[in-house]
Amino acid sequence: MLSPEAVIFDMDGVIFDSERAVIECWKIVAQQEGVPDIEEHCRRALGINAEATRKLWYEMYGDKFPYEELAAKRRALVQQMFERGEVAIKPGVIELLTYLRENGIKTAIASSTSSPSVLREIKGAGLFGYFDEIVCGDMVKNSKPAPDIWLEALKRLGADSARSMGIEDSFNGVKSAKAAGLYTIMVPDLIPPDDELRATADIVLPSLNEVLELVSKTT
Repeated sequence: MLSPEAVIFDMDGVIFDSERAVIECWKIVAQQEGVPDIEEHCRRALGINAEATRKLWYEMYGDKFPYEELAAKRRALVQQMFERGEVAIKPGVIELLTYLRENGIKTAIASSTSSPSVLREIKGAGLFGYFDEIVCGDMVKNSKPAPDIWLEALKRLGADSARSMGIEDSFNGVKSAKAAGLYTIMVPDLIPPDDELRATADIVLPSLNEVLELVSKTT
């Protein structure tokens, strides 16, 4: 593609190595509460927002499952990990964001995570000033794989989807960004791309360092 006017990032699994942290914390809660098969179900929930996750949990465990109580415990554990510095920033994040800022390319986050968590984590990592807009899962009606969150980010940036990139790591996220018309880059995290994902994404790259190489060749 031509030089991008905007680059939009998913957060969990793209900016932070947080999907592992979320799953590990769910496993701790599940062990305490005697909930089976939690890791398998966590992987099914990658890339979707809290409301969609809640519905998925009820489908899997029944409508009497104490989701809110257990999710609150999980969130507290994840927050503690962030506060202890145990959730790493992904390789290449700072370098890519710095390059985009220095070259006048607009940036945004399009994360399925709720606003309070996104803002706390981005600010805590010192990344807030790198983003022109931050759009979260509780700010749009439909969760990924619907394109709503990317379209809202594009709208706020005043950017054209045909001139913008979306960076994702999950199946739901890749489908979502592609449905919004973005040049979609998959940087795999926990789940390696299968043939369907490779066919959906415009390109699959191993890390954000390679994304920087790609962007720098077009600017």
